[in-house]
Amino acid sequence: MRNFRLYLNRYKDKRGHELKLITQNYYIIALRSFLKYLAKRDIKTLAAEKLELPKTPSRQVVFLEGEDLQKLLSAPAKEETEILRLRDQAILEVLFSTGLRVAELSSLKRDLVNPKKEEFPVRGKGDKIRIVFMSERAREALRRYLNARNDNSPALFVRHNREKTDITDTAPLTPRTIQRVIKKYALLAGVSPDITPHTLRHTMATDLLTAGADLRSVQEILGHSSITTTQVYTHITNRHLKEIHKKFHGKFGKN
Repeated sequence: MRNFRLYLNRYKDKRGHELKLITQNYYIIALRSFLKYLAKRDIKTLAAEKLELPKTPSRQVVFLEGEDLQKLLSAPAKEETEILRLRDQAILEVLFSTGLRVAELSSLKRDLVNPKKEEFPVRGKGDKIRIVFMSERAREALRRYLNARNDNSPALFVRHNREKTDITDTAPLTPRTIQRVIKKYALLAGVSPDITPHTLRHTMATDLLTAGADLRSVQEILGHSSITTTQVYTHITNRHLKEIHKKFHGKFGKN
């Protein structure tokens, strides 16, 4: 086992890049699963419980607050081409409202998402189905975009050519294209250029938690298989609780 850990630690690909610690952990997790498989079949082997994962540095969560969030959500108004303006506004509002991963957003189909309804199913990681929810703003933005569409594509979000308006079938947006859309409006809004679709996912989760939502509910909305993944937001809720404590604690007897 020690040799396997050393191999992972020293491994380099053709470009000379080493494996990130989190990637090394994925290999060890896979090995543990294999050892459990062997144990279930009474094959003598190393106990999976003896394989401990090295601790990874806590991941920093980047999210938008207040004015910066509003600047980003309002940025598509600067787009001159109407169909692009409507599409991009809907993308931003739906991402912030649902907390979808970019791959989940790009795979959405029109027949599964009804702007008149507050919820719809989405297939996430591990092929698991979960229900996500749209705000009134998101539903209205999506309704305006879909009403302006004149194509037959089943995809919810598609490419639009600025020069052609009579297209009857259009390619769905790829995750990479959606990332470019978000970056474009981050720059136009004058917020951090490092904003990604995942930033809006973080922002939605942070918004829910600071408003009082419990961690387990946010886990289900985000589609995290483990509460441990959702706990990356704990420091945010701790900061919020600290502010609440500072604001309200010790007021008894002061009046």
